[in-house]
Amino acid sequence: MFQTIIVGLDGSDHAEHALKLACDLADKYGSTLHLIHTPQPQTVAFAMGAVAGYHAATTMPSETEVQDASEKILNAGKAIAAEHGHADVQTHSTRGDPAEEIIACADKNGADLIVTGRRGLGSLGSLLQGSTSQKVNHLAKCACLSVV
Repeated sequence: MFQTIIVGLDGSDHAEHALKLACDLADKYGSTLHLIHTPQPQTVAFAMGAVAGYHAATTMPSETEVQDASEKILNAGKAIAAEHGHADVQTHSTRGDPAEEIIACADKNGADLIVTGRRGLGSLGSLLQGSTSQKVNHLAKCACLSVV
């Protein structure tokens, strides 16, 4: 039923739960997994171990910090997938609006399903501009699953 599953990661517990559920579905359907992360200031600060919002509010992360944080989040995702029997996952790190980048990744890879956490690290921003999972669910051309 699902040959290709895209999982949006931001380093949050909800994204980790989404990945674990995606691994279960991939087991059941023999799916390939693609993990995507779109670095945002709050996820970079989180990955660097800063107090939520503090680092991002005082200084903009450097390009190296952004790349390092993105690798950290994707490597953590790969480790979780490997623990659940999926050592061969594709990873993608892109810049831009997270929802639009997740959808573009799904389109490019012919995904049947997009899995995201319902509440991620961007909760404050979602009050102003809407959540990533809402936007993905609204605009995607394939099935979507939002995980609590």
